[in-house]
Amino acid sequence: MLNGFFAKSYAEELPNENMFVSFMVDQKDVTDQVMNLGYEKLSGQKRSELVDSLENAMTKEVKKNDSTLHVTVQPFYEGNKWYATTYRDFTDLRLVFTVPKSMGKFGGDTDNWMWPRQTCDFSVFRIYADPKTNGPAAYSKDNVPYHPKRWAQVSLQGYKDGDYAMTMGYPGSTERYLSSYGIQMMRDAENTPRAQVRGVKQEVMQKHMRADEAVRIKYDSKYASSSNYWKNSIGMNKCIDSIGIVNLKREYETRLRAWQDTAKAANDLTHKVDFDKLQKLYKENTDIMYAWTNFSESFTRRSNIEFSTRAFKLQNGMEVKGPEKNLKKQYHEFDDNSDEWDMALDKEVLSTLLKNYKEHVSTKWLPKFYKTIDSQFGGDYAKYVDYLWNKSLLMKKGAKFYFNKKGYAKDPGVAFGMDLNDIYADFVEALGVNSDSIAEQEKYLCAAKLRMEEDMPHYSDANFTMRLSYGQVGGFDLGGKPSGYYTTAESIVEKMKRGDKVLDYYAEPIMHELLSESDFGKYQDKTTGKMQLCFLTNNDITGGNSGSPMFNGKGELIGLAFDGNWDSLSSDINFDKRLARCIGVDIRYVLYLMDKWGHADRLLKEINAK
Repeated sequence: MLNGFFAKSYAEELPNENMFVSFMVDQKDVTDQVMNLGYEKLSGQKRSELVDSLENAMTKEVKKNDSTLHVTVQPFYEGNKWYATTYRDFTDLRLVFTVPKSMGKFGGDTDNWMWPRQTCDFSVFRIYADPKTNGPAAYSKDNVPYHPKRWAQVSLQGYKDGDYAMTMGYPGSTERYLSSYGIQMMRDAENTPRAQVRGVKQEVMQKHMRADEAVRIKYDSKYASSSNYWKNSIGMNKCIDSIGIVNLKREYETRLRAWQDTAKAANDLTHKVDFDKLQKLYKENTDIMYAWTNFSESFTRRSNIEFSTRAFKLQNGMEVKGPEKNLKKQYHEFDDNSDEWDMALDKEVLSTLLKNYKEHVSTKWLPKFYKTIDSQFGGDYAKYVDYLWNKSLLMKKGAKFYFNKKGYAKDPGVAFGMDLNDIYADFVEALGVNSDSIAEQEKYLCAAKLRMEEDMPHYSDANFTMRLSYGQVGGFDLGGKPSGYYTTAESIVEKMKRGDKVLDYYAEPIMHELLSESDFGKYQDKTTGKMQLCFLTNNDITGGNSGSPMFNGKGELIGLAFDGNWDSLSSDINFDKRLARCIGVDIRYVLYLMDKWGHADRLLKEINAK
């Protein structure tokens, strides 16, 4: 929230639709069950249907004893193992406290993925439960605060270099077992075009956002979302190259290839990796993936205009309104979301991306409307986009498409969307040709690694299941320059002074005042005498870990994870112990702002930090 929020009573706590908290109840190995159902003999959609069927059956079984539970079945170790996880979801979550955006996103895009950091990235929510059972319940004014069996003590004692630290959370996705060929394709056909397309789009967005404050506010979160993985893609490729990850993987695969030919491997392995086949499959897919990334970044992330989505709904008669028995009066009317976009900005973005896309892909992947642009508009993308806006009913507030009049297909916006959908289908088909074979060889590669190194422990890639990472508090050394492992109030005040020139460093006067204090009382570190804001550990995190609790060796809460560092953005495919760091916000910084800015006495008493 722009100005922050604090609920002074339970009654003021704000409900949040579509938010939930999952508690893991149980997890078990179901590999044999999945294999015995014939998973290996199926492909593509049939495999997904089998897993869905098993999930439904297992969920039905656990609900016999507890209706609040559900089960998910997921692959681990590239599909060499399968686990069923039972969860209990609480859906009545209410916002209790959040700092102003200036502090919760302090540093913004400028500091994203960077160290040193001063962001106070947190919010406080409360779980509400059924008053009779203390279990999950749909939102109701009669629900009461949930009472957990156990909770973590919040610590004011801080940390020092080398102290034990651990995180727990639901990391989203890593690819540590990915082959060298897969990494090369990720670098060349995914990260490179993603960074290029987003960079082009963001230049246009910045121009309009700087010219109009209302536009900036409207597009601030959209720009941040785009910029996040634009910067990530650039940083990941930088790390892939500087560390030499592709060559390191290939050297490892050479050793593994030799091991596969030993007598022990012949006994241990069900299947050998066909490295030549794997290389060939990725080579065939790389050009397609490069074009696909350009396409998806240019046309499938246009959430405000939704030409292709709306055209698809029209084509398939979805969300029809009007009398069921009178076909002549059935129609489709799209919700008006014009308040979410700016015409000048979106038109220039689209015309720019249309031009950029054609310059980066082969003619095979050009939608049919490019012929219209050339023949009717002389290759002028801006004129074509003007035509779409002026003539298409998709851009008209309250316009209705009647299904008995097939002329809707002649609408230029609908035709544009249909052409995109046709190319989308071509991409899905082309990428699907080798997908099962690639997954099979990657699975064999992972299995061979686990067998060759059977005396070593191996964790599975992240897949949004609960994981614990343990390590130590501490910084890193880059080129002989130590990073330090914590930041202080003095460092944020220095950045705030540049807030008039760097918008990401702007903060309200009260924040200047609060963080310029000479004495921070119980919140300052007893050893350093400083108000410590953010700190580093070598815990292993990725996207999905934002907000994950950080504990000390006693299991006490000392911070919240919220980012990784630029120097290790390739950690999703290669965790470098020397450089990879987790950036967390110090819980004392959190409590200080709750206390001095929010005056959240009732909440601080409840938290009872020691």
